[in-house]
Amino acid sequence: MPPFGLLIAAALVVLFVLSGVRIINEYEQGVVLRFGRFVGVKTAGLRWIMPLVERMIIIDMRVTAEQVPPQDVITRDNVSVKVNAVIYFRVLQADRAFLQVTDFLFATSQMAQTTLRSVLGQVEMDDLLSQREKINRQLQEIIDKHTEPWGVKVTAVEVKQVDLPDEMRRAMAKQAEAERERRAKIIAAEGELQASEKLGQAADVIGRSPGALQLRYLQSLVEISAEKNSTILFPLPIELVKPFMDMGKK
Repeated sequence: MPPFGLLIAAALVVLFVLSGVRIINEYEQGVVLRFGRFVGVKTAGLRWIMPLVERMIIIDMRVTAEQVPPQDVITRDNVSVKVNAVIYFRVLQADRAFLQVTDFLFATSQMAQTTLRSVLGQVEMDDLLSQREKINRQLQEIIDKHTEPWGVKVTAVEVKQVDLPDEMRRAMAKQAEAERERRAKIIAAEGELQASEKLGQAADVIGRSPGALQLRYLQSLVEISAEKNSTILFPLPIELVKPFMDMGKK
């Protein structure tokens, strides 16, 4: 039977080895520091570091969606709005994300807030509402440029909601109503123009063929009789009764 001291020593060795075992998931990377000095990055799998000498910081490499809190923005045409957004980013270099910035999540969020106020303050209200994709792309490029030294890649920025003042909403509603009325009047005028052109063409046809006028007259009588009126008064063209007058004279 081995001595008791040898068993204790073996147990301590096993405990020492197990205390240095680390498991890194597929979507993570581990930044290893030895006596506070960076020595390398560990990828996914079962890894071992030297206890009491080395320590490992796990960095999540997946895409993160961070909500940008609502920001009070004054546009270039002096309209005060409240805008919030969503920023999507991921870590490309785990060592930079840990060594170059204290908290890359917080720093990226703050950079997104300041950039959002700066960029939207340079655009007009109409552009903010109509050119959303262009503004999103501009925000993404600016934020990504600032986070690149941290090893963070900004993949997308989406302006989520724009809250307008009540007076601005009323003004935009009036503008939209006026625009609809303008379009309705234009459509009505175009319809009148087309109708007048068709009536002119019909008048030319009737002028060349007197019989067409009589047929149109009879058709109008049929349409009037279909209305089920009690009394119908209509003029009788002389051309219709002239044959009977001639027969009476004979």
